Amino acid sequence: MTPLDLDRIRREFPGRPIEYFPSVGSTMHAAAGRPPGAVVLAGQQLAGQGRHGHSWHSEPGCGLYCSLVLHPMPVLTLALGLATAEAITSAAGVACDLRWPNDVLLGGRKVAGILVQLTAHAAIAGIGINVDHQRFPPAIASEATSLRIHTGREVGATDLLIALLFAVDEFVKQDKIAILRLFTQASSYAAGRRVVVHQPEGDIVGVTAGLDPSGFLIVRKDDGTDTLILAGGVRAAGS
Repeated sequence: MTPLDLDRIRREFPGRPIEYFPSVGSTMHAAAGRPPGAVVLAGQQLAGQGRHGHSWHSEPGCGLYCSLVLHPMPVLTLALGLATAEAITSAAGVACDLRWPNDVLLGGRKVAGILVQLTAHAAIAGIGINVDHQRFPPAIASEATSLRIHTGREVGATDLLIALLFAVDEFVKQDKIAILRLFTQASSYAAGRRVVVHQPEGDIVGVTAGLDPSGFLIVRKDDGTDTLILAGGVRAAGS
C-alpha cells in the first residue's frame, strides 16, 4: 500500500489537527482527550479495538486505521457506516453493503468496521478499512476481505482517507430521520433478511423488519413476535 500523503491530506483539511503514528496501540486511545475535528492515523495498531472486546486485525501498512473525534449525535455509528461505504465507492468504484450496526461488506465479507466510544465531551470514532491485505488469519479468513482482494488492484489510501473525511463531514450534518432512511436503503440487512443474532442468553433467529426510531434493529422471529436488537453479532442465516 502506498504510504499516506500527509501533506496532501492536511492541505485538503487546513486547520484540522491530523496526527500520524507509524505504530500505536490503538488510534482510539491516542485520540482520547483531543478536540472535536481531530484525526489520528496509524500505519499499524498493536491493539486495535473491535466491538464487544474483540480485536481489529491491523496488519502493518495494509489498512486504513484511523480515529476521528466528533460531536456526539444520535445514530452516529449508522452515519459513519454510510460515510465509509460512500468513501469506498468513491475511491475504489465498488458498491458496499451495510450490516447493522457497524460492518461494511463487499461480496458478503467484511471490508471495514466502525466502533464509537463516548467520552465526557466527545465521541471517538474508530474506523478500520482493509485496503491492501492479501490474506487474513485463519480465524477470520472466511469473513474478511480487502479492497485489494475484491478489486484485484491497489486502491490509493490517501484518496480513500480524503473521501472518508469529506463523507463523514457530510453525513454527520444529517438528522436522525435521514440517517435511518439512508441506512435502510443502503443495507440488505435492515429489512427482509433472515439472520441469526448472537446474544449472551442464546441465538435469535428471524427476519429483519427495519429499524426502530432509535436505530435499533427489529427482528421478527418465526413465532411472529418482534425482538429489538440493542447489540449483538448479526449474521445472515446459514452463513
